[in-house]
Amino acid sequence: MIGIIAALLPVTRVVSPGAWVWGTLGLSAAIMVTGFLLRRTRMSAIGISAIELALTVGVVTVVFLRDTALWGVLPVFASVDQAANLVVTASEEIFYSAAPMVPTPALSFMIVGAAGLFTIAVDHIALTARMPLLAGVALFTVSLIPALAVPSAVNLWSFGLLAAAILLLLRAETRGREPRVGRASGASAVAAGIGALALIATLIITPSLPQPAPRVASGSGTAGIDASLSLGQDLRRPEQIEVLRMRSSAPLPPYLRVATLSEFTGAVWQPDRTWALPLDSGGVFGDVETTPGIEVADYLTTVEITDLSSSWLPVPFPAVGVDGLSGSWNAMPLNRTVVGENGATQGQSYVVETSVPEPTLDQIRGADANPNRVRDTASALPENLPEIIASTAEEITAGTTNDYDALIALQSWFRGSDFRYSLDAPVEQGFDGSGADAVAAFLEVKSGYCVHYASAFALMARTLDMPSRIVVGYLPGVNTSTVVEGQTVRSVLSGQLHAWPEVYFDGIGWVAFEPTNSLGTATRFGSATDTAENDATDPTPTATSAPSATPQPTRSAPTDNLDTSDASAALPAQRNLVALGWGAVAVGLLALLAAPGIVAELRRRRLLAAAAAGDSVAAWTVVRDTAVDLGIRVSGSDTPRMLGERLVREHDVDADAMNLVVSAIERASYAPAGVGVVARTSETAVGTAADPAGSESRELATAARDTRTQLMLAATPGRRSLALIAPRSLVFGLVVRQR
Repeated sequence: MIGIIAALLPVTRVVSPGAWVWGTLGLSAAIMVTGFLLRRTRMSAIGISAIELALTVGVVTVVFLRDTALWGVLPVFASVDQAANLVVTASEEIFYSAAPMVPTPALSFMIVGAAGLFTIAVDHIALTARMPLLAGVALFTVSLIPALAVPSAVNLWSFGLLAAAILLLLRAETRGREPRVGRASGASAVAAGIGALALIATLIITPSLPQPAPRVASGSGTAGIDASLSLGQDLRRPEQIEVLRMRSSAPLPPYLRVATLSEFTGAVWQPDRTWALPLDSGGVFGDVETTPGIEVADYLTTVEITDLSSSWLPVPFPAVGVDGLSGSWNAMPLNRTVVGENGATQGQSYVVETSVPEPTLDQIRGADANPNRVRDTASALPENLPEIIASTAEEITAGTTNDYDALIALQSWFRGSDFRYSLDAPVEQGFDGSGADAVAAFLEVKSGYCVHYASAFALMARTLDMPSRIVVGYLPGVNTSTVVEGQTVRSVLSGQLHAWPEVYFDGIGWVAFEPTNSLGTATRFGSATDTAENDATDPTPTATSAPSATPQPTRSAPTDNLDTSDASAALPAQRNLVALGWGAVAVGLLALLAAPGIVAELRRRRLLAAAAAGDSVAAWTVVRDTAVDLGIRVSGSDTPRMLGERLVREHDVDADAMNLVVSAIERASYAPAGVGVVARTSETAVGTAADPAGSESRELATAARDTRTQLMLAATPGRRSLALIAPRSLVFGLVVRQR
């Protein structure tokens, strides 16, 4: 029970504590107590698990499904439908929400039900199958999932409790296999010592070591998208894979967004929690609303996913329609993003229609960045915000007379010569993040990458009373020199994940800016009579700056020479290297998985060789280990003859072969010294029996080998495979200790 509590405790970081906590603990305790009482009645393992499952279903039905259950207790078909709907609802809440989530009835149902099933599995593995190490792995895995979902510092209490629970599981199992005499030997002290050293190493030494980089969004092979600002490690990867290709009727290639982040906790930016509607519903996005007089241009962008497995669909902004998708997709009208099932983007080809407001310089200067027209999360600032953020914003924007000019001043300052784009400096300085402290450090060091620029710009805009948010998506990619229907096809690479800020203007909507130094071209609007001129060489804002056909930044590809046709030619070689790397990883994993079976096979051959030389204990060890590997009950109190008779009676082992092995081990154990045997001195070199006739020794080895073969053939294919791949005798070191 302690292990269950320790494994589920980290879930409170993902879902806010509530009644579900007590429901989970109560159900888990009831299952464990029920299993304990039923085992005292000698009930079969299947019967115990069935009753535990019935208890779980009953409790979940009474608490969550009683409206559709018969008499409020017995689940019927309507209850199954209700349960399925709750699972779907909970899945959507998990997908669209950010931690910590509100414990809704659907989420509580999923957590309590899953905890019940998990408790049954652990109870069966640890007590029925007597595999405490595997149960410990399961406990650790469940406790690790919340840490992966919401990275944070190690919870010392939770980890210590889990470590103690796993050690207790292992010690309880080993005590059950030891002779009653001598149980109070040094085993407990050794286990306690190992546990103490492990805890000291984990809780004291490990925190002082260099910390790992943040979770990545993609990697070798098929890329993925993490809808957060954990982009640093992904951007630092040397290899590049093509994630998609696109072409657009827009005069400038658009950026492709996947998610927006408005809520800032002071430490992290949270993806927006907005309501969603099925994409196939007509007009789900709605029209783009602008102030009369502001022109709106319609464009079509064709996207073909080549190597991207994600639930977030890359789309240009502001989308008003998406055609050509297969599968189930939902649209979020408030930020005009599209989401589907996990990995649903792979192989998709679709067309996105956008309606882009195109205000003139005078029109956007006359618009206010009004925080009252958007949600409060887009304007909120955390307590204890470092003073450097607000003071720097006031200093840079001093002298500006409108919101747009103030933002252009900020953008130009970031893109000026004082700042440097770097993927390494943030790591070296220890602020590879997007929190308030990281932004403060970035403003002092003036070196970072898109996450730092976007976070700093968005927070500084908020200190000036302008609503802002951050967008995660992809740069427009590199030119492939291929033209389809008059449109240039661009290749978007995995390393072109990007983050940029947006500010909301009345009558125009969300306007994107590009503060990241040396990356692309800054956002600018021009008057109706201005001619286009590039901002890349002159970041200083002026009244006659270059016009942009869209409030979306007119940014180019990164400055690492990706915007050339040579980059596309390099993709096959990069893919070959990626494939080679994944091949090496696959071979390594296969070798790791095969290692226990290989070690056990080598050990078994050594034992059979010893048996052929007359070592009766080695022959018996082969038989006993085979029984343990196949999950046959082997008690520490069983004598060789008791176990041998049970194997003959219950598992159809040849009686003559079994009797030969049992008689040999009995002679080795009880015969006077020098009469046919020599006492065992080690696990495999046990002292050989005096075997004048070599044929008797060969018969002993043959009997042990035949007995093992018969046991393996009598087992089910699944049990036999498990015995070969993960031999329990090797894991637990089960050997015969004869005195």
